[in-house]
Amino acid sequence: MVKFRKDRLDQIFNKFQEIRIAVLGDLMLDVYIWGKVARISPEAPVPVVEVQEESYRFGGAANVGMNIKSLGGIPVLIGVIGYDREGTIIDSLMKENDFEKDGVFYDDERPTTVKTRIIAHNQHVVRIDKEDKRNISEEMENKILQFLNDNVQNLNAIILEDYNKGVLTKNLISKVIQCARDNNIIITVDPKFDNFFEYKNVTVFKPNKKETEDALGIRLDSEEKVIEACYKLKDKLNPDFLILTRGEKGMTLFGKDSAIHNIPTRARKVADVSGAGDTVIATLTMALAAGAEIEEAATIANLAAGLVCEEVGVVPIDRDLLYNTLIDDGKK
Repeated sequence: MVKFRKDRLDQIFNKFQEIRIAVLGDLMLDVYIWGKVARISPEAPVPVVEVQEESYRFGGAANVGMNIKSLGGIPVLIGVIGYDREGTIIDSLMKENDFEKDGVFYDDERPTTVKTRIIAHNQHVVRIDKEDKRNISEEMENKILQFLNDNVQNLNAIILEDYNKGVLTKNLISKVIQCARDNNIIITVDPKFDNFFEYKNVTVFKPNKKETEDALGIRLDSEEKVIEACYKLKDKLNPDFLILTRGEKGMTLFGKDSAIHNIPTRARKVADVSGAGDTVIATLTMALAAGAEIEEAATIANLAAGLVCEEVGVVPIDRDLLYNTLIDDGKK
């Protein structure tokens, strides 16, 4: 794990203000219904939640954008929402947070992806998902590609945020990666199962442990198995760097020289892991775009994930808290 001097950390964090990052993928709305449970339903053995508050937050790729914004960067969301109430709420959240909106396209043939979490006494009771997982149309693909090609010269990096909700098709993935490589800009990936092996030749490929186990059909129950998986993914996908996130065991970084670096987790009290992966890919990409070396970027992103896991619900990283915690770590 990298220990930062203040001058080096300042060098990285001061550049965050200049960075524009496109986040292309599955935009979602996270709905939180907060309440209390005082009794069990007489109709079925389930708790009755008495609603006290309802709130709306960015989810999925939109939450990645919110993390970029919170760190001081400029997120450029690229994706699809529906002509529905939830799409209108996402539009309002973009206005409220001063997000650029030109890369977000409405599709009247599919609903906005929504995750509704019911929380009582700071504990999840149930989650309800509303979504359409069909691939977007060729027409919508072309709109996204046209927007990206028109704006790529003004970007420092691209994040592909895949939740298997249909936006990142195989054709789109291939063309976006080629666009990034042709323009010599960073491209990082947070994958899911369906398109796992489509993300070839990217800057950073960042799967989690479960996604890797499912894709490779092996159990990562030992350090030897983790190393074996890293070599297999490097061979199949040829990323510049591979970062495997492993929950309570932190991260494993596999570099260009095939060296393995394990970065331990930093969550002091885990309240909720929701959105931690979004924070990792956003912070990692921001740090790389600001000139950080891969080990520096991974260390910063790993700590950011630990900090957001201490909060209930999907929340973006607090830039000042992250900076100050890194400073304190450097003194130890």
